[in-house]
Amino acid sequence: MTSSEQRLAAIRGGAPARRHNARTIAALTGNPGCTRRAVLDGAGVDKPKLAERIGFPARFGQSRFAITRGNAFEAQVKADGGGELLRLVTERLGIEAGGGADWTDLGADDDLPERHARSRELLTAAAPTGADQPAALFDHPLLSLEVAGRRVHLEPDLVAARLAGRYHVVEVKSFPVIDGQADPAKVSAAATQSAVYVLALRELLAAAGHDPELVSHEVVLICPRDFANRPMASLLDVRKQLLVLRRQLDRMARLDDLLTAVPESFTADLAADPAALTAALATVEARYAPECLASCELAYFCRHEARGHTAALGRPVREALGGLGTVAEVVALATAGGTPEPEQAEAAALLRSAARLRADALGVAS
Repeated sequence: MTSSEQRLAAIRGGAPARRHNARTIAALTGNPGCTRRAVLDGAGVDKPKLAERIGFPARFGQSRFAITRGNAFEAQVKADGGGELLRLVTERLGIEAGGGADWTDLGADDDLPERHARSRELLTAAAPTGADQPAALFDHPLLSLEVAGRRVHLEPDLVAARLAGRYHVVEVKSFPVIDGQADPAKVSAAATQSAVYVLALRELLAAAGHDPELVSHEVVLICPRDFANRPMASLLDVRKQLLVLRRQLDRMARLDDLLTAVPESFTADLAADPAALTAALATVEARYAPECLASCELAYFCRHEARGHTAALGRPVREALGGLGTVAEVVALATAGGTPEPEQAEAAALLRSAARLRADALGVAS
């Protein structure tokens, strides 16, 4: 183990590390300036259990019933060697399946390095050559992506190769499409997660000397239709998500660099006393925003910690307030006389103008 790996193992107290997945990467890149999340995710800390341990349990996530239902739906879609899945995908892409498809299950091996190597070999070998080749379906291949200077493994539901000369990421979700409409928030989350897989697959092909654009920016999303378990396929254009993802990954500091600013005594060991864990978390900078509530297990703790700070009101509000850190500063600038600091002059003028308008409005109302 390297010194950084030893440090990360010490942070989680020697507990097994939790792996990154597309969900965590999507959430991490949504708030790349949060050192606390980057360190905890980099160390593989079990954040849901950590949140419970310090008394701020997460209030989102799938129930066991939803997970079981999702697994059953995915198994149904992939049954019989993926025949129904191939029909759905080719029908949505508007192409002919030809002579069927080769099916390869890459999800059975628990040896991650071996599984990743086999996935890389088979996926790169499936590049279209222009000859009359059957489609190739790869169930749960293992991809990788560099996040904050660390290589992490990712597992899409399925990758379809040699369809219209392209690779397509296929995501199977259990949320329903009712009368042609699905929950926009869930579709958006699926698009962001799928973009992570598209980027990882493009990097894999580029490293093997293939054109990364062989991986389509159109992801095939398969969901239940209406209130039945009958599957239907839709196309998601993830070009916008890819641009954001690349930009955010480039902005993220390397984990080794972040660790230099983390106290040596910092711990997220679940066996530690809750008060000690709370004190330790306070020593690592967080960048809370209301959007964290939908994606980070520690968001309720960070919100509690951010009370009285303008960050708790959201990034647009804080930016509109000139980056002032606390509500007390805002109130003082809005109501106090005198000359503010030069860097606060513009914010003070706006706040005092707003305060006068509010006073006038209350005066008229009274």
